[in-house]
Amino acid sequence: MTNNLSDKDKKAYALIRNKIIHYGESTSLREINEVTGGRSPRSASLVLNRLIESGLIKKIGRQLTLTGLQKTASVSTVDVPLVGAVTCGTPALAEENILEYIPVSTGLAKKGSKYFLLRAVGDSMDLAGINSGDLLLIRQQDTAKENEKVVALINDEATVKIFKRANGAVVLQPKSTNKDHKPIILTNNCIIQGVVVAILPGDLY
Repeated sequence: MTNNLSDKDKKAYALIRNKIIHYGESTSLREINEVTGGRSPRSASLVLNRLIESGLIKKIGRQLTLTGLQKTASVSTVDVPLVGAVTCGTPALAEENILEYIPVSTGLAKKGSKYFLLRAVGDSMDLAGINSGDLLLIRQQDTAKENEKVVALINDEATVKIFKRANGAVVLQPKSTNKDHKPIILTNNCIIQGVVVAILPGDLY
């Protein structure tokens, strides 16, 4: 949806998106002008209107929200670890896996659960809205429900697929435009690391 926007509009959208995701806060007209070079409140308002018309954001009262992601007005955040390689037998949040900590709004990373961020690789889930490079917010757990998007460990590598059960087996189902990706059928050796709860733009970090 951002392909039809001007560079200034893209800068404004990145600012708005990052503030909402990380801090649960709306962006002021002044802040929008700072990144776009606008000189008046009207300039920033026109940028906002174009982003709203494009379907990228919504305005509810005086609050800005992102379409497709549930947000709260809370400014509370939690530091979520961005992990690199997740290997068999090693918990996702093991110290050696953590690359850095990223603040995420508690509207997404809700209190009471543990979360981690993982960068998607490949195109096996592009029809499910997950593209290579996206940041996936994962709720850490070792079980999953039917049709949830999960992070599973296979042959010492993490893979993201749709979780299904069939005839006593676990099926990790891709959802891709690339027909080379086939379902992975496992029995009792499927290790679930977590469930995908949000897909974040890869250019955040």
